[in-house]
Formats: sequence, C-alpha cells, structure tokens
Amino acid sequence: MTSIHFVGIGGIGTSALARWFLKHNRQVSGSDAIASEITRQLKKEGVKIFIGHKAKNLSPKTELVIYSAAIPADNPEIKKAKELRFPVRSYAEILGELTKRYKTIAVAGAHGKSTATCLSSLVLIKAGFDPTVIIGTKLKEFKNSNFRNGEGEYLVVEADEHNNSFSNYFSSAAIITNIDREHLDYYKNLTNIKKAFLGFINNIKPDGVLVLNKDDKNLFSLKNKIQKIAGKNSLKVYWYSTGVNSRIISRLSASLKIFGEHNISNALAVYTLAKALNIKEKDIFASLSSYRGAWRRMEYKGRFKVKGLRFKVKVFDDYAHHPTEVKATLAGIARKWPKSRLICVFQPHQAKRLSLLFKDFIGAFDAADALILLPIYRVQGRDKAPQNVNSEKLALTIKHRIKNLKPKTSNLKTIVYLPHPKKLKQVLENFLRSSALSPRQSAIVVMMGAGDIYKLTSKLIQ
Repeated sequence: MTSIHFVGIGGIGTSALARWFLKHNRQVSGSDAIASEITRQLKKEGVKIFIGHKAKNLSPKTELVIYSAAIPADNPEIKKAKELRFPVRSYAEILGELTKRYKTIAVAGAHGKSTATCLSSLVLIKAGFDPTVIIGTKLKEFKNSNFRNGEGEYLVVEADEHNNSFSNYFSSAAIITNIDREHLDYYKNLTNIKKAFLGFINNIKPDGVLVLNKDDKNLFSLKNKIQKIAGKNSLKVYWYSTGVNSRIISRLSASLKIFGEHNISNALAVYTLAKALNIKEKDIFASLSSYRGAWRRMEYKGRFKVKGLRFKVKVFDDYAHHPTEVKATLAGIARKWPKSRLICVFQPHQAKRLSLLFKDFIGAFDAADALILLPIYRVQGRDKAPQNVNSEKLALTIKHRIKNLKPKTSNLKTIVYLPHPKKLKQVLENFLRSSALSPRQSAIVVMMGAGDIYKLTSKLIQ
C-alpha cells in the first residue's frame, strides 16, 4: 500500500488532501508543529500523527512527501526526504494533479471563496452530481469536516491565490468572487495579483465555464484580457451583478440564513454557475436555504454570561483578517442587529499584512461600537523580522482618527489595546457592565481573525 507523508498536516487545506488519500486506500502519516483539533481528529480517522518536525518522522516506506505552503525549505523532514530522494511535492502541486483527474470546479477570489465553495458543493450534491470536495473550512453538512468523498466525476475545490497556488489547478468551471490587495508579502502589488488571476483563468480547460463578479472593479478591469483568453480557449463567460436581476436577488435574500450583502453576492455567483450547469432552480434554492454556515464564518458559539447583567450577549467566531473582509462582516452584523451593541475583538494576522494594509485597517471597524485589539498573531516562517507597526499603534491611530472625524461617520466609541489576551473576559465584563444598556437591549461579541483567537472564545462561553 502506498505510504504518503504530509509535513504540516494540521493545515486546513493539507488535512483535506490527506483525507482524500485515506479514502483512496493509502497509508497516511503527517507532522505538525503543535497538536490541534484537526490533528486529533485525523488520528482518530487512521492517520499516524507526529507532533514536532523531525527527520525520524519519515518512514523508509514513504513513497511521497507532501508539504503545506507554510513549511519553510529548511524543514528537517523535507531535507531528509530530498536526501533519500523521495518525491517531494507541495499541497498545491498534488491538488493540481487531482484537478486533472476530475471535472473540477475551482472557486477563487480574495474574499468569499470558502462560502462560495460551500454553497457550490451543496448545490451539486442536491442536483445529484455527488462531487468530491476539498475546502478551506469545516462544514456541518460534511460532519464538521473539510472533505467530502464523492462517487461522481466532479471535484469542487477552494482555489487559494496565496503564493500563486491556484496556478497549479486545471478546472472545467471556475468562479472568481473578487480581486484585492491580499498576500502582498508575495505579490508586492495589485498588478502582479491581477496577472496571477489571469493565469488561473488561462488554465481553465477548453469549452469550460467562467463565472465572474461584475461588481468588483479590480476584476472587471480585466474584462478585455479575459475575453481574449476566453476566445482562445472557447470559454463560456458569465458576469454576475447584484444590481441586475432584482427578482433573483430578492429570492436569494429570502433563502439565505447567512447575512450580509457580500454573501448575497457569493450566493449569486453560485446561482450563476448552477444555471450554467443546467441545474434546476428548485435544487439551487433548496441548497442555498439549507446552508447553516461554515466553521469560523460568522459562526455562532453561544452566550457570554456576565453576572448581574440582564441583557443577552451573543458570541460569534469569524475568520476575517483582511480590512475588506472585516468591514463587510461588521457592516453585515450591524444591519442585521441594529439595536445590539457590537463589540469586535480583533487579532491581526501576520505582521507583514498589518504593515502593508495599515491605512486600510484604520477605517475597517467603523460599524462596531467597541474595538478590542489583541497582539499580532505571527505566522511561523512568514513573520521573519519585526515590523514598524503593531496592534498598539493601530489602536492609537484609530483613536486619533475617530477624535478628528468630521462628520461623525463611525460608530466606534471605545478602542482598547489588550496586550494580555488572558484578561479579555475581565475587560469585556467591565465594558458590558459600564455600558448604558437596558434589559431589553442586547450585545454581540465577534471574535475575529485568522490566527488562534478562536481558542479564547470557549473561555467566554463556558
């Protein structure tokens, strides 16, 4: 039996690929720097797990080593594998090989791709396509997994642009939700990001389907170049817009249990793709209305009970870590619960991102009533040097902006930098007790960021 070893197996994408190999009768082992919910679950499923990266983790019977994008080149397992002349491939390279074996639907975009991938998967399942799914989040409909093993000819994948990973994918159909200034540590500028997306489009197989967001200015600016690629490769191109078909938008708004204009746009992308695949409307809307949300995508976690308080405090987890995502998510919450006090607890993800997008972050939290900033979550192997910005500087800069903002277009009244996250519960309790909320009012706490902030959430709702 073929033996596959994963370096960085605890990653949300890498673990899904490991599950594919498990379902296809391979022996799977893997290592990660720390134990996690994902590694513990993989162990239960039959994966041999090593905590800590060591050369001895490699079995002599290993036939392929797959590593995640977060793993540095000097990793001892990678070095040992190369010494032993084992094949060593990246997660994106191997997933790219899988995309050639299936009729692949690839969902790309700076924001919203996880949600659009989830929705696409559910629509295809409802329509009887029985797809295999590899996704960058955990889905309740997949028994809280990031993988579904299907018997059909379709594969649905979340196509990440980080490090140009999606250049390895060859799809039969693709969605692009938007293009934004993300992963600038790799791309350097928006021009290079746009080039990468054009490369992704160029990889779509002849006679394929391409679904694009007309409302996104960065994406729509590529219209002429996209048309040239489409003409060369005989692609069917569908542009969607929330400002075009009011009947469909109304039906989507009524069907969706997730909220926010950005999610209506994501659902419209999936609707457009499904229609291109000749899926019946009743199956499309039945699937969209059944979606209960994904792991850390405005995921309701429970109540934060504060002694002496008579009003309700709901707690949500959210993965937003880019200013565009933060702004859209907070605006969506404020619109859905206009009478609730909104408290955002934000953990910046990666020092380089905060440095490059600092000006955008300053105005990203206006829909919240209060903001608590935690120290930066530093990504191993990517935050190599101290940056000239930090969470404390962001808090001070936001305070200065709010003080001088004319007219007062921000809801923000309280901005706190919390250097010691262990004190979060106490700080939240003090704030809620001091807030002038009547027993009929309520408050919402959203724990936001792509790092390990979710570990603090469970302590609030215990």
